[in-house]
Amino acid sequence: MSLVKAQGRLVVAVPYLWLGLFFLAPFVMVLRIALSDAATALPPYAPHFEGFAALRDFLAGLDLENFGLIWEDPLYWQSYLFSLRIAALTTLIALAIGYPLAYAMASAPARWRAILLVLVILPFWTSFLIRVYAWIGILRPEGLLDMALAALGLSDQPLRLLNTETAVLIGMVYSYLPFMVLPLYATLEKLDRSLLEAAADLGATPLRAFVTVTLPLSLPGILAGSVLVFIPAIGEFVIPDLLGGPDTTMIGKVLWTEFFSNRDWPLASAVAVVLLVVLVLPLALLQRARLARAGEAGGRA
Repeated sequence: MSLVKAQGRLVVAVPYLWLGLFFLAPFVMVLRIALSDAATALPPYAPHFEGFAALRDFLAGLDLENFGLIWEDPLYWQSYLFSLRIAALTTLIALAIGYPLAYAMASAPARWRAILLVLVILPFWTSFLIRVYAWIGILRPEGLLDMALAALGLSDQPLRLLNTETAVLIGMVYSYLPFMVLPLYATLEKLDRSLLEAAADLGATPLRAFVTVTLPLSLPGILAGSVLVFIPAIGEFVIPDLLGGPDTTMIGKVLWTEFFSNRDWPLASAVAVVLLVVLVLPLALLQRARLARAGEAGGRA
């Protein structure tokens, strides 16, 4: 085997090794706990085994009662549905705000783009918790938002946004907006502007040129930004806990409660496994469809 081929295989093996160590191995451990029973012990689940000699006994003691409880108890599947809805709304609102922002950044003079990019990532220079806590002072009754509206004469009654779904959405969109803007900006900055000039020369209006040229070419950025926002948003715990109320229970809060308050590790692991399946399965199907379309396009070429 030549040295070049060996180096090529080593480069290919590195990401698979990373996935095996930091994704597959932890997932197998979580799945093993999810198929166990809760127990008053350390660790707080049974059965457990040490070494492969007791693997047969461990497999014989497995059951799916934790997954059955998730299906039977409305708390869990309602939390999943609420998390999916909040994550989808967060993604759509972030896209609606982030796309024109990224387009303006990509269209700005070159000397301003670096400054605008720094302004987008500037919030990351402060603590995430501090930024979320700041929204409590803004949204609470008679907070900064109510004071500003009263000063402008727009409202004399407190809006009482804190501890509502609206407050959770505001916090989520604010926190994850840079994850939408950055991939969109990277895509739009590379857009060949001569295509827009050609569309204008052919009689296309600016709106038609945007719909038929800019929007299709920016779809990779839209997809990347949507994935970067949707995946962390669905499992978010801190923002709903600080800005939400009793009616805004997301699956991340349920997961934390089962692990640390109830110490029911098997049930919490089952919740985590179902959440992973909910996230990974659609992404895998989307990637498969994307590769199929790329193959068809290559065949036509």
